[in-house]
Amino acid sequence: MKITEDIFYVGVNDHKIDLFEGQYDVPNGMAYNSYLIMDEKIAVMDTVDADFSGEWLDNLKNALNGKTPDYLIVQHMEPDHSANIMNFVKAYPEAVIVGNAKTFNMMSNFFENTDSVNKLVIKENDTLSLGKHQLSFIFAPMVHWPEVMFTYDSTDKVLFSADAFGKFGALDVDEDWACEARRYYFGIVGKYGLQVRNVLKKVSALDIQTICALHGPVLTENLDYYIGLYSTWSSYSVESEGVMIAYTSVYGNTKKACEILADRLREKKCPKVVMCDLAREDMAEAVEDAFRYGKLVLASTTYNADVFPFMKRFIHELTERNYQNRTIGIIENGSWAVTAGKVMKEMFAKSKDITWLENTVTIKSAVKPENITQIEAMADELSE
Repeated sequence: MKITEDIFYVGVNDHKIDLFEGQYDVPNGMAYNSYLIMDEKIAVMDTVDADFSGEWLDNLKNALNGKTPDYLIVQHMEPDHSANIMNFVKAYPEAVIVGNAKTFNMMSNFFENTDSVNKLVIKENDTLSLGKHQLSFIFAPMVHWPEVMFTYDSTDKVLFSADAFGKFGALDVDEDWACEARRYYFGIVGKYGLQVRNVLKKVSALDIQTICALHGPVLTENLDYYIGLYSTWSSYSVESEGVMIAYTSVYGNTKKACEILADRLREKKCPKVVMCDLAREDMAEAVEDAFRYGKLVLASTTYNADVFPFMKRFIHELTERNYQNRTIGIIENGSWAVTAGKVMKEMFAKSKDITWLENTVTIKSAVKPENITQIEAMADELSE
């Protein structure tokens, strides 16, 4: 695939994978992106996953059309992008591997005999001339590994953005970018909002006309939309007005309370109401929605003087990713000792800027008339 006159896509699609990073469901597979810049000097941007060594090397050979690469630029050492470094070195022993000091420290962890590799250790804002194409390097530590860097081609105005602006899904499947990019971001990068904001500031002055990420499609149009979403996500701002109701329910009573609340919110013309059964919905999808909307209702039965396991995991997933700047309400249930609400609140003790609803719904086994009154009050407060 030709991206510009001199830049080509040489990556691969993976439809064999079921869980990305061993945990994220990827029904439409994954893309491992690699790029080739043809100039007086030839640069390859990253490699691909180990399962696709042969396909990638064939793609590269075909695109090179008899020429030999001068550089392999390693932006990220995660194995889905770096697994073929030594295979590349074996195929092109004269080529120079370009990375920063942390890149090469990690490389020796993954591979043996790296001392013999031709290396160019670069520092932030260093430049590399390929002839017509001038590359500069922008360090992006903890987006989402410490060695990560971006590469900017000022000639074609292309930003090679490592894992930033990536998404789940292979490139031969047509699907909405935002949904799978949001799930990817909050699942994998979400904890590092400050670091994402820092690198967004670094690239804000650049004239970017194309973004080439290591996962997902090449972005060439409406770049303000994609960058704007990253700004929203990394600042933990509200993307969409609405209420997410996340619940766990053993015998259906807690679920019933949530359904009543959802009906009341819809009657009050709430912009969006999302119901999520945490025991049945993909957890990454649930986390994505919690970060997308500004208001969250947590509804759980009391379980072993604690909260139901799926709720506990959900809250842990949120707080681990620095969940903040949100309004949260509590629906709790218990047959003899109702402690779920207290436990859930305590789990957010270290979270920033959480506003708790004044109205709490406390159910003792089944929904009673007094609970309907509590639900009405909660719906009113959420609708303000």
